[in-house]
Amino acid sequence: MASTIVNAPCTVPSVKGFETQNYVGLRPISSLRFNSGRTSTSGRSRGLFVVRACERHDGHVKKIEMSIEECEAAVVAGNAPEAPPVPPKPAAPVGTPVIKPYQLTRRPRRNRKSPALRASFQETSISPANFVYPLFIHEGQEDTPIGAMPGCYRLGWRHGLVEEVAKAWDVGVNSIVLFPKVPDALKSPTGDEAYNDNGLVPRTIRLLKDKFPDLVIYTDVALDPYSSDGHDGIVREDGVIMNDETVHQLCKQAVSQARAGADVISPSDMMDGRVGAIRAALDSEGFHHVSIMSYTAKYASSFYGPFREALDSNPRFGDKKTYQMNPANYREALVEAHEDEAEGADILLVKPGLPYLDIIRLLRDQSPLPIAAYQVSGEYSMIKAGSVLKMIDEERVMMESLMCLRRAGADIILTYFALQAARALCGEKR
Repeated sequence: MASTIVNAPCTVPSVKGFETQNYVGLRPISSLRFNSGRTSTSGRSRGLFVVRACERHDGHVKKIEMSIEECEAAVVAGNAPEAPPVPPKPAAPVGTPVIKPYQLTRRPRRNRKSPALRASFQETSISPANFVYPLFIHEGQEDTPIGAMPGCYRLGWRHGLVEEVAKAWDVGVNSIVLFPKVPDALKSPTGDEAYNDNGLVPRTIRLLKDKFPDLVIYTDVALDPYSSDGHDGIVREDGVIMNDETVHQLCKQAVSQARAGADVISPSDMMDGRVGAIRAALDSEGFHHVSIMSYTAKYASSFYGPFREALDSNPRFGDKKTYQMNPANYREALVEAHEDEAEGADILLVKPGLPYLDIIRLLRDQSPLPIAAYQVSGEYSMIKAGSVLKMIDEERVMMESLMCLRRAGADIILTYFALQAARALCGEKR
């Protein structure tokens, strides 16, 4: 067995009468020459010791005296040391048929037979850095629970929000997206409150950047939280959502958020041409560094119900089918993606998430840009409800759903499970 040579100055005058023969595993080397550059007062080189590994049998230490050469010679002579025997083949249960093994060239289960092998060949990984945490904020000081979304709250922007961000930051979730609950008295048909520099969202951004300078803040750009009609755009008297006039408002909203310190502007309105217009507006104001995450393929989905309760932003009439995409359409997502890319989007988002894995994969295969997926409120609440009814294991289903979004091609995931999932991942590492 190999020896470790310890070169120590051995300048310990308080230890007298040190004799190597009194210590197991230590012996002086008289034949070894080592130029350490130091000599004793008598001119002789200081001693070196060899620390040899030892074997322990029945509580007693047994020295191994054989050198590497002696060990090799013993093996060559046929005197190899004993090793544990090969374990016996596990017995099959009584009644198992005795058959001749199939002659299979490929048995994929071989790569799944142990946890270590499964971990070695895992194709998709997930970490807290992949999460963007959606947070609801309001003007109040108290945190108000959201009935349709167990575990989620409208957070007071000065206290509850800061505490929640701190919890997320501690487990590696360094990105959030803000959604405001705006007082009804501030809502209007044209949503002017959306670009108030002292509004709820700009104030919140400034506060968070002061306390968490490295936090990545995404913001929502759309008029529905600020509209007295509950739609993402300005509504004409005949019920038509006005496109270009709405985009004009969205540009002012985006600039206001960037001015407050937002890192990523996220237009969720689904108006035509809004990405290019917002990019131009940001650049003209000097915000070239601010990114745009476009809600590229946002479907007119029934999975958004709990979210609209959280913000009290249900449309006062009609639906959003004239601007959000038809859930039956696949190729149309490519049209939206190509337009957003050409207009300067930095990230493409698909919403909802799990029911639209095919769209996530489509954009992943067709675009070089990062892909985001939004695991929406309905997806979240279904998992929570299933857990309450003892129908599913909440944590396992949560983690599986997030892994599926990653496997489909999502680089980042907007999820209300961000804090809970990050804690689960940290627990696994511990």
